[in-house]
Amino acid sequence: MTDKNYLAEVQAFLRLESIAIAQTATRLERDEIERVVKLLAACKGKIVILGVGKSGIIAEKIAATMTSTGTGALYLHPSDALHGGIGIIKADDVVMILSNSGETDEIIEMLPYLKRRQVPIIALVGNLNSTLARRADAVIDGSVDQEACPLNLAPTTSTTVALALGDALAMTLMQVKGLTSDDFAVNHPAGQLGKRLTLTVADLMHSGADNPTIELDAMWVDAVKGIGAGGKCG
Repeated sequence: MTDKNYLAEVQAFLRLESIAIAQTATRLERDEIERVVKLLAACKGKIVILGVGKSGIIAEKIAATMTSTGTGALYLHPSDALHGGIGIIKADDVVMILSNSGETDEIIEMLPYLKRRQVPIIALVGNLNSTLARRADAVIDGSVDQEACPLNLAPTTSTTVALALGDALAMTLMQVKGLTSDDFAVNHPAGQLGKRLTLTVADLMHSGADNPTIELDAMWVDAVKGIGAGGKCG
């Protein structure tokens, strides 16, 4: 296979996944999405996102994106939940579960215990006729016609669509909550945006005899030396 064919293969897979995202956008039901967004926006606690395998990795990323954009969220592995981790879920939380099949054993086993806690359950699934979809309070259609995998087996297109849906929900919640760039910066103090918007000279300066000082008519070299030495000069 030549380099040109490698490029063609990569481009074909990218187009396949981009087409799947576009199809998802047209497939979504308005009433269902409004129900999902209202549940998430009205949550008084936190959003707990669950998933197994590749769906779990996507769930973890969605939780991180929501948290960094003003919606408190965390990822919980269903197996950990069944062994005590479910204790983190409280009555004022909302649970969102990712599963392409909607029949993942650990998730189905969890559902009765989530129902006992009376928390709203949002399902992001690829099978609207699945057990998870039927038992959820709101459902997001994340179905795809085929995976990008040549064998149509490895989760690829389905996880890409799930990730895109999670990003779309997080960005929608940002708008609903009126998050500003200043709010965003507060959650990213180590990033360039956070430093630019929140870090002041006072945060960097410290008082005391060690502060470097120079004369008003000093050369710039003297200023550099003074800063480097951390003492007085001039």
